[in-house]
Amino acid sequence: MDISIMIPSLAQAAIDTIYMVGFATIFTIIFGLPLGILLVITDKNGLAPLPFLNKTIGTIVNMARSLPFIILLVLVIPFTRLVIGTTIGATAAIVPLSLAAIPFFARIAETSLREVDKGLIEAAQAMGCTICQIIFKVLIPESISSLVLGVALTIISLIGYSAMAGAIGGGGLGDLAIRYGYQRYETEVMIATVILLIAIVQVIQLLGDRMAQKMARR
Repeated sequence: MDISIMIPSLAQAAIDTIYMVGFATIFTIIFGLPLGILLVITDKNGLAPLPFLNKTIGTIVNMARSLPFIILLVLVIPFTRLVIGTTIGATAAIVPLSLAAIPFFARIAETSLREVDKGLIEAAQAMGCTICQIIFKVLIPESISSLVLGVALTIISLIGYSAMAGAIGGGGLGDLAIRYGYQRYETEVMIATVILLIAIVQVIQLLGDRMAQKMARR
């Protein structure tokens, strides 16, 4: 097959992949970062120790992380249909992608926040800062470089998940690879989608590294 014929389809599939990964990343940060913060501040040595809540959140996050994505895709089909109205296409894929990435990023955020120098936190407490002030003026600013790298890692994981979402009609490069590269044995299409996925991952990693370096210098 002449790969030039597939260029419009490849371009649209790449756009679909960027679209669903982009929105899934936004939802992941919106819900995952607060979860990570909760895991840190409710720890027994945290700013607001709540062992029961901490253990409950930790257990839920661990359970969600241990669930294979392909199984999660099937499990959340009713929820996806309720929220989006369909289970097919790039927009529908945003739901399982977000649900898979939120606990993943929550743990990354937790690790990044725990790396903040405890001396800075104690100094803020000594000056009478509230918990919210410590979170937004100490914890997040001091861990921003690590958090940026965590976001880049999460996006890369989402790109891998999005390829798997193609197995159930999620759209994007994964869907194209399965329909043409696998089901129709068109190796050229499969190779082209793999190259595009690798290129996208490389760009994301490069941007993440550059941004983290800039944040670290501030």
